[in-house]
Amino acid sequence: MEINKNKNFWVLAQKYGMLLALIVFVIILSIVSPVFLTVDNFLNVGRQASLTALMAAGMTIVIISAGIDLSIGGLLALTSATVALLLQSGFSPFWAIVLTLLVGILGGGFNGFFASRTKIAPFIITLATMSIFRGITLLITGASPVIITNDSFGKLGQGHIASIPIPIYIMIIFFVLTYILLKKTKFGRYVYAIGGNEESATLAGINVKNTKLIIYIIAGLFVAISGILYASRLQSGSPTIGEGIELDIITAVILGGTSFTGGRGGIGGTVIGVLILSFLDNGLNLLGVSAYFQDIVTGFVVLLAVVLDRFIQSRVAE
Repeated sequence: MEINKNKNFWVLAQKYGMLLALIVFVIILSIVSPVFLTVDNFLNVGRQASLTALMAAGMTIVIISAGIDLSIGGLLALTSATVALLLQSGFSPFWAIVLTLLVGILGGGFNGFFASRTKIAPFIITLATMSIFRGITLLITGASPVIITNDSFGKLGQGHIASIPIPIYIMIIFFVLTYILLKKTKFGRYVYAIGGNEESATLAGINVKNTKLIIYIIAGLFVAISGILYASRLQSGSPTIGEGIELDIITAVILGGTSFTGGRGGIGGTVIGVLILSFLDNGLNLLGVSAYFQDIVTGFVVLLAVVLDRFIQSRVAE
């Protein structure tokens, strides 16, 4: 009986631990900073979080399948520069967005082709494409920001509907779509099966190669949407944007309970992970903490999250 009680405790810790941590975190920040618990600050955090949350949604699918994508920073820069250059060349916002989404799909497909058709580890593949995407961006921009003068395009990243920033609505829509994709479709079951045991998934008749290809295409599409929103908000396409952002994205996903070894996790947990990191950055900024120290804190949070994840998994498995 005692063993069952202990196991139930660790199962609950695995399921709700990060939600409790988020609540405690918000309470602490509310106490130390009077500005934190205000509507304006929460909307500001929401706008900031929405840009990384979309990439985190794509990364969640990738990591559940036991993959990884380190190229998102490079692809983010490439897509933000692409939409800026297209607008500068006279394309309408509609066609600039459509063509930029296509670039994201092609970039994700490039990763997915090698991840699904070769035995090269996704870590190595996406580490290489991170440099490729960044290099292409520097080449087409001349290593300089591309200024956007189209005001209607700027409303996408800067505008509001009922006082709520438009990117928050976009984030919610795609989070709901990702939840449906993972939990309510055959494709979602395939993703979990591949992450749990790829060999067993193959024996069960799942087309692992095509499923992996689609997973990375979806991830690339989500990065492109983020790149468009970044360019719209900043009114420029920057070749240096997104440097090191893959660490934040992976951290958010792992904090949300998605197992780094695949087969377990979900978009609900990723929402919590994104909020924890966003509130952490916001709280440290409000307290005037150095940006360098923030990087140190983020690194320790990653390490702690992985250690806790492994520890709780071992307890649940006992």
